[in-house]
This record gives sequence, structure tokens and C-alpha cells, in this order.
Amino acid sequence: MTTIGIIGAGEVGSHIARAAIAKGYEVVIANSRGPETLVNLVNELGPSARAETAAGAAAAGDFVVVAVPLKMVNDMPAHELAGKIVLDTNNYMIWRDGHIPAIDSGEKTVHEIRQEQLPTSKVVKAFTHIQAPRIIAWGKPSGSPERLALSASSDFPEAVELVQRLYDQFGFDTVDNSPLNESWRTAPGQPAWKQERQAQAELLANISNAQRIVLK
Repeated sequence: MTTIGIIGAGEVGSHIARAAIAKGYEVVIANSRGPETLVNLVNELGPSARAETAAGAAAAGDFVVVAVPLKMVNDMPAHELAGKIVLDTNNYMIWRDGHIPAIDSGEKTVHEIRQEQLPTSKVVKAFTHIQAPRIIAWGKPSGSPERLALSASSDFPEAVELVQRLYDQFGFDTVDNSPLNESWRTAPGQPAWKQERQAQAELLANISNAQRIVLK
């Protein structure tokens, strides 16, 4: 059985955990405060979930979801994440993160920086333009006329392929918006980030219509 490590037990991490367990995955979840603070969440998630440290969740996962903001001094367990596909759900939020000049200038995306911090991992941007509760509420079977799409961006095709399989299991189509230096197209403020229902064709159009925002 596939195990997903999840670093970050807030709204995004916990909803991905719920969706994954519903599809038969095992989940090992961590937060910044320690496994003992996740007792209630793990009890809610049931026997397919357990709490760990961030390093423990990274080591346990066949692949790993990082559902925490980027820090300019890396705080992710790079050694335990080595060789693994890492789904980065983070968005760059100036009000929360402060200004990061390389992102503001358009030199890099937040996910390129995450990849630089985890050079032996395969980072893929995923689940960034859907509100967390909708990961469960909006999924539809394959072929449904109401099925929506989510984007994925990576420098590694195999990472996008994994996300495509996961999206499909959760009830979404995929738009490949690779590589990571194009991932700004689904960032906050762009048409694709509107947090509304987007079928595959609409998401493709919104990604195409993105205009890079450069802060002086």
C-alpha cells in the first residue's frame, strides 16, 4: 500500500490526508509542533494515519506533500526527501512571507526556490489553486461533464505523471504547466488562481492568458 508523507497539518495538509485515505492510501503526517499535538487529527483520520516528525513523515512517504510556506533558510528535511517526488502546495503570499526579491523581480518562482533547496528531490507544484475543502467536495468521476482540472508544474515529467494519477483518483483532470519556471502562471493574482470551477479547457486558457507581475 502506498504511503504519503505530509509535512504540514493545517487546512491543506489535513484535507489532502482525508482525500488520500478515502482512496486507500496510508498517511504519515507532521507539523512543526510535534506528533503529540496531532492526536485529535489522527484519531479523526483513523487507522490509516499516524503522526510523526517532519523527518519521519518524509522518510515514511513513498512520495511527500509539503503543505507549509517556503522559508528562505530551508527547514525541510532534505536528507529524508532525497530521491523522492515532493508535491509543493505552497503559494507565495507577501502578506505572510514578506518580500522575496528573486520572486518579486520575476527571476525565480517560489517553486524553483523550493527545488533549489531540495536538489536531490523532484519538486512538483500541486493543489495550489483550489481551496482545501474543495479537494474532496469538487471531485468527479472520469468522463463526467462536470469534472474540473488542476494544474501541475515540475522539471521532472515523472513527478507530473504521479500528480496526474493522484488528481485522477481524487476526481480531477490535469493541465501540465511545466517546467517550474512557468509555475507563476497559476500564482495568486493570475486568472487560473481565481479559486472557482475550471474545466480543462478553461484552465488551459487561463494559464495561457497569465501576465507576469513584476514588483520593483
